[in-house]
Amino acid sequence: MESGQNNYAFIDSQNLNLSIRDQGWILDFKKFRIYLKDKYNITKAFLFIGYVNENQDLYTSLQEFGYILVFKPTLRLPDGRVKGNVDAELVLQAMIEFENYDRALIVTGDGAFHCLVKYLIKKDKLLKLMIPNRQKYSSLFRKMMFHIVFMNDLRGKLAYVEK
Repeated sequence: MESGQNNYAFIDSQNLNLSIRDQGWILDFKKFRIYLKDKYNITKAFLFIGYVNENQDLYTSLQEFGYILVFKPTLRLPDGRVKGNVDAELVLQAMIEFENYDRALIVTGDGAFHCLVKYLIKKDKLLKLMIPNRQKYSSLFRKMMFHIVFMNDLRGKLAYVEK
């Protein structure tokens, strides 16, 4: 990547977290933020996340690591799971910030973001589409392979290790 570029990351935290855990490891968000800065010149990393009261310590840590958190209200489903869909917020924030970044790194495997990725490619503003799991991602992205990087091989660099 060109140094001096002002690139932003827009991260679908739910897709990222679940896709990485599905592969049997846990992402170290502190290492990930450093990696984004060093590898892709990410000056701002927007992390889209559902808000749950009990997770205040997590949110504080993520902000200390350098993420800008964008919260989505959540609903508790009858089975106890928490649902918070961040799709609209991520797309909106990417467009609000459009003039402020050189290129955007989109972190998700969710096809709901296909229209955003396609638009960023058309406007020459897509840095990369970073997909957390090579085995499970939307087929809508299969024609964009030139723009995709997968996180499967980053386990050694970015896995959380208990201290």
